[in-house]
Amino acid sequence: MRFGFIVTAGEPREAAELAAAAEAAGWDGVFTWDGIAIGPMYTYDPWVVMAAMAMRTERVTLGAIVTPPSRRRPWKLARETMTLDRLSRGRLVLPVGLGALDDSGFGNVGEPTDARTRAELLDESLDILEGLWSGEPYAHDGRRYHFGPMTFRPTPVQRPRVVGAWPNERSMQRTLRYDGVLPQTSDPVAIRAVAEYVARERPAEHLGRPFGIVVEGRTPLDPAAAGSLVRPVVDAGATWWIESDWESATVESLLARIEAGPPRV
Repeated sequence: MRFGFIVTAGEPREAAELAAAAEAAGWDGVFTWDGIAIGPMYTYDPWVVMAAMAMRTERVTLGAIVTPPSRRRPWKLARETMTLDRLSRGRLVLPVGLGALDDSGFGNVGEPTDARTRAELLDESLDILEGLWSGEPYAHDGRRYHFGPMTFRPTPVQRPRVVGAWPNERSMQRTLRYDGVLPQTSDPVAIRAVAEYVARERPAEHLGRPFGIVVEGRTPLDPAAAGSLVRPVVDAGATWWIESDWESATVESLLARIEAGPPRV
C-alpha cells in the first residue's frame, strides 16, 4: 500500500514546500489538481505547480488529479508530460479522465461537454501520447485528430497513466490497457468489485505490468486511527490511498496532516 497527499490549498511556492514536507514525513506521492475556473477557488496551472514540487523533492510520485485531455491539445500535453517526467527523473504519473463540468473551462469557453465526444477525444489523446512518447516518427488519422508524421525527442523516462471511472464498462475497458483506476469511491465493497473486475478482465498481454487502484479520502491526524479507517480498502484491494481535503483545507491544516505522517496500516 502506498500513501499520497493532494495539495488543495496554497500558492505554488507553498505547494512545493508542502511536497518537501510530505517527502520528509514518509508519504509516497504528492499531487495537485487540474482546473481552469471552478467557483471562487484559487487555481494555479498544474504543470507549473508540479515543476516547483519536482525541484523540492527527490523521491515522491507527482501528478495532477485529474487531467481531462479533451480540453488540451494532445501534442502539447505530450511535450509537457515528457518535460516534467524528465525534470522529476521519472516520477510523473498522468491521471486522466473526462473532467468536471462545473469547471467554466469547459462549456463556458466552447470546449465539448458531451460525454461521448469527450470520451472519443480521451481515447485518441491516449493513442497520440503513446505515439509521440515513443521517440519515433508518428502520424495520426483519427475521428477527431489528423496530423502528419512528427518525431518527439527526448522520450519520457517512463509512461504511466491512470484512467477510468467505475462502473462505466467502456471506461473500465480503456483502463485495463493502462496502469490504474481512480474509482471515485472509498466503499470497500465497491473497491473489492473493482479489484475482482481487473483480475478477471485484464488482457493477458498486460498482466505483467503493475496496476493501481487509487482511493481518495480523509483521515485524522493520529496515524493509528487513520490506519483503522484505511484498512478496509486495503483489504479490499486498493493499492494507493490519497489524502484529500477539498472543502476546508488551509496551508496550515495540510501541513499538520502531512507532518503527522501516513496512516499506519
